[in-house]
Parts: sequence; structure tokens; C-alpha cells
Amino acid sequence: MTDLDQRPATGHRTGFALRRAAPALFVYAGVRALGLAVLAVWGAAAGKSPHTLLTARWDSLWYTRVADFGYGWEVTLPDGSVHSNLAFFPLLPWLERAVSAISPLSYADAGLVVSSIASLCAAGGIFAVADHLYGEKKARSAALPGRWWETGGRAGVCAVALWAVLPVGIVQSMAYSESLFTALAAWSLYAVMTGRWVTAGLLASLAGLTRPVGAAVVAAVWVTAAVAAYRRKRAGERPLVVRRDWRVLLGGLLAPLGAAGYVLWVGHRTGAGLLGYLDVQKQWGNGFDGGYAFATFVAEKFTSVPGALAGIGLILGVAGVIWLYVAGVRQGQPPALSVYCGIVVALALCASGYFGSKPRLLMPAFPLLLPLAVALARLRTSRSALILGGVAVVGAVYGAFWLHGSGPP
Repeated sequence: MTDLDQRPATGHRTGFALRRAAPALFVYAGVRALGLAVLAVWGAAAGKSPHTLLTARWDSLWYTRVADFGYGWEVTLPDGSVHSNLAFFPLLPWLERAVSAISPLSYADAGLVVSSIASLCAAGGIFAVADHLYGEKKARSAALPGRWWETGGRAGVCAVALWAVLPVGIVQSMAYSESLFTALAAWSLYAVMTGRWVTAGLLASLAGLTRPVGAAVVAAVWVTAAVAAYRRKRAGERPLVVRRDWRVLLGGLLAPLGAAGYVLWVGHRTGAGLLGYLDVQKQWGNGFDGGYAFATFVAEKFTSVPGALAGIGLILGVAGVIWLYVAGVRQGQPPALSVYCGIVVALALCASGYFGSKPRLLMPAFPLLLPLAVALARLRTSRSALILGGVAVVGAVYGAFWLHGSGPP
């Protein structure tokens, strides 16, 4: 049976799936609560409002302006460059406006609500992907389905925990679009892996309305379908038959509509056609240069001893990201994950712009964490809990320090 032949599982296992995901969601909520608690204590000591740090600075402010005033807001910098809010995709401000319309919340507070719910959905999606790969089949074959922990469910919990304890994980609790995008991407990838092609296409389209990197989700849907069709052809079958594969075709058609629709609208609004959105991003100093600007930035660090240490750290960090990606491919991650993760990593590392944003831009690349999750799952529960707990504390302290300093761009 090829990937195109997969059919959604019946709905009677939904309750079982929720029970399996509950420990992961509990762990995730605990880690994020720890991060917010440390931020609150740090803010009280520094005389700064955690609420302001989470809702009224950097990109979160731009999103609330889109929700409040719509598109057309611009800021002209002293060097003459123009920062337009057309650079920010519309799904998050649409949701902020919707939540604010049905509640007494401001757009900024509505953004926090959306981000909080989306982060839990993202955690659930990451668990679903990891559990599908490493735990679900074993659990289904177990005599007692409730024994999910002994049959592989811990890999999914570890994956969620690792995503929660990332040093820049505090962004997951901000009125930013990373949590919303990761939720849509993770569930779209899970839908592809389980044969729910129309759902995958719809979620990919919504991801494309959330961040420019939504193209990675579209590519994952298309490549998975193409690989499965190629396998059919190699087996002597007809690759695609409309009557039989209409769900695959519809999912593939739906997937790019969100990103393409917004980019085309920006081009029409700016009068620059297909290149309109790229022109907007160029004004922000963003573009794709194959990593030249980032490599130059790292090289310039080696002009002093402190800078050299930072440069070495950056090189080791990039090497670690590449190693994790290769490890995931060698571990047998399906094409959907490999393609998605590869594009997210490439766009994050090879784009020009503010270099301090790269850790945040890598956050949606959660498949990078799966090899580590599998390794942690093989340890004793007490040992993996000790490791994750220690990293969670360090991450919480770093997140508070980060937001009280330069913070995310």
C-alpha cells in the first residue's frame, strides 16, 4: 500500500489518542508555566511589566496594529527605508480581531489567548507526529492499550518537552505567530502521514496565511504525493486516477492557496506584481542570499577573543542543527518531515536580516528534535525527567533574561 492509498483511521480511537497525548500536554503546560513564573519574578525585580514584554513589543505590536488598523501602516526609518506591516501575514491578526470581537479583550490580550491555545495545539501536533512514528503502532498491538508509556509513548512526550524547553521557548507564550504556525504545520504533516489529504491541504493553506515559511508545508504535501505516485508507477500502476485519488488532488490544490493568495494580494496592492512581497521584505532587510550574510556575520566575530568565542558557538550551533537534520533523515523520517524541516532550516540559516532572530525562526523545525526525543525515551524515566527539568529551568531563566534585554526582533 502506498501513501496515496492510506485512509483515515476511524474515529473510535479519538478518546484513546487524547489519553495518550494528555501527559505530553501536561508536561508542556508545566514548562511554559515555569517560564512565565520566572519572567514574572524577574519583571518584578526589574520593575518591568511581563504583560508588556509579551504583548506590546517587536512583532507582537505589528500584529496588533494590523488587527486594529488593517494593512497600510508604515514606519520610515532615518536611512529612508520603509517598514510596512504588509510584511506580516494575516491569520494571526484576523484571529486577534475575532477573539476581541467576541470578548472584552484588547487585540494584544487576544493575541496572548490565541498564542496560548495555539501552543497547546502545537504540542499536541508534535506529540501526534512523534507518537505516530515511534509509539502508536506498538501501543495498538499491546494487550493493554492504556500501557502507552511502556510501548513507546514516551518518545512523543520527550519531543513535546524538548520543544517546550528550547532556550527561546518563551516566544511560544508571546503574541507571536510561531506557535500558531507550528500548530498548523504539525497537524498538516500528521494529516499527510495518515492519509488525510484534504485536511492536510486545508491546514497547509492556513499555515501559508500565517508565515512566509508556509511554503515548507506546501512542499511537504506535494513531495509526499509525488513520491507515492512515483512508487505506484514503479510498481506498474497508474500514478494518479481522479476518481480514486480525488482527495490527494484536492489537498494538493488547496495547500498553496493561502500563501499564494496573500502574496498576490500584496503584489496587487503595491503595484509590483509577483515581486511585491519580496520588495516589502527587502525594505525590512530580509532576503535569501544562500547564507552569505550570515557567514560574513560569523566571520566578523573572529576579530577579538570574546567575539571569537561567540563565533565558535555559532558555528557549533549550526553544525548541531545540520547534524540533527541528517540524523533524522538517517533515522527514517518520512519525506513530509524531511522536506518540511529542510526548507525551514534553509530559510532560517540562509536568509539575510537580523541574525538574532535565527533561533526563533528555527523553532517550527520540530522534526530536528525527534532524534533527541528517541534518545531520551530510551533512558530511565527518572533520568530523562532530570535532564529535561534541568534544561527547563535554564531555559526559563534565559527566556526572562532575553526578554529583559534585546529580546526577539
